[in-house]
Amino acid sequence: MGKFSFEDKLKAVQDYLEGKESYRDIGNRIGTDHKSIVKWVALYNAHGPDGLKFRYTNYSAQFKIDVLNYMNETGTSLLETAAIFNISAPTTILQWQKVLEEQGTDALHSKKRGRPSMKKDPKKKQPVEGSPEALLAEIERLRMENAYFKKVECLSSKQGKITKQDKAQVVYELRQQFPVKALLQLANVPRSTYYYWVKNLDRPDPDAELKVLIQTIYDEHEGRYGYRRIRDELANRGQKVNHKKVQRIMRELGLKCLVRMKKYRSYKGTVGKIAPNILDRNLKAEKPNEKWVTDITEFKLFGEKLYLSPVLDLFNGEIITYTIGSRPTYSLVSEMLEKAFERLSEEDELLMHSDQGWRYQMKKYRKALKKKNITQSMSRKGNCYDNSVMENFFGIMKSEFLYLKEFESIEHFKKELARYIDYYNHKRIKAKLKGLSPVQYRVQTLQAA
Repeated sequence: MGKFSFEDKLKAVQDYLEGKESYRDIGNRIGTDHKSIVKWVALYNAHGPDGLKFRYTNYSAQFKIDVLNYMNETGTSLLETAAIFNISAPTTILQWQKVLEEQGTDALHSKKRGRPSMKKDPKKKQPVEGSPEALLAEIERLRMENAYFKKVECLSSKQGKITKQDKAQVVYELRQQFPVKALLQLANVPRSTYYYWVKNLDRPDPDAELKVLIQTIYDEHEGRYGYRRIRDELANRGQKVNHKKVQRIMRELGLKCLVRMKKYRSYKGTVGKIAPNILDRNLKAEKPNEKWVTDITEFKLFGEKLYLSPVLDLFNGEIITYTIGSRPTYSLVSEMLEKAFERLSEEDELLMHSDQGWRYQMKKYRKALKKKNITQSMSRKGNCYDNSVMENFFGIMKSEFLYLKEFESIEHFKKELARYIDYYNHKRIKAKLKGLSPVQYRVQTLQAA
């Protein structure tokens, strides 16, 4: 493989970037390995035409350590690291790594060519302790520490965790007042990290549009979506992004969901007949109106209590219907049943599951189910996992709706609740429903049948 001039390398890079030929085709044409073309293109992208010029460079030991530290911290390849730091041969970095592992840091110092000089370099004299020079140096050091930590504390109060990029930004802002070397030592930031950040300071953020879209989705759903559901919504909008990247961006933007709360308990012992646990945690349904679950939860608003009684279809997690009242009477359940029965056809064979709440033990309730040929099922005593899907819905509803909204009155709360349940059924996507909302999943399944 012969030597190539600057013009030869530039022509090869331009041919590739214009899409005329592949790496391998260009290499075969000019008589070199395709990896050389890959390297030239990387150097050109990172440094422009200057990256293709041959240089006789004597790298310092600190520069070599900074390069190796950067590669270990960021996980970049030899080729990428060489392009970033404008090192013509990626194998050079591999040699530094081997020398460091086998011989230590001292072996990275470059050996001077020719005969050693007989002159001794005069050492820089340190100021005598207690002298005016030493006191001035100490004052300057304290000024630097005060300025640095003040800026870091300001950043910390805004975003919490401080990254190396944040520290590099502080160093950059203070570079006119204090020596960069001293600031980097104080910040414990490698020089390579700092100069890499400075180099990319004026470059546009490659994730700028994605950040806007993630913020839009988060705001659109009023903070109810976590990173996995936002990832699914991005996919629905034609943006395939790894969930870890979405999580990182949300962390940078300070976006997160709220914690769930406990539910209202309605068990009062055996007051009627206990049905067997026929559902037995088999929470999958093959079609709509095959398995329904129900329960009651409690709200406390404006010094009053409200009770919600919904019915959920295990096929798609859709809320079939619900009732809400100021007292947890049986009428709350009976009205809910009447509204839910309107969804049934004569062909449906339904299993209705609940906990052992006193309303579901009553003769009226059991008689209403029997009249519609519905099989009754109950959770085991004190076992919330037997009705976990309903429990999960209550947790989601309270974290996404109750604790995110401000209500003017009980009536305002009821109106907003109706809006949320409509949103939950028609718009809120679920990963287990292939990124669709409950209603979208039901409609798509019925159309495909």
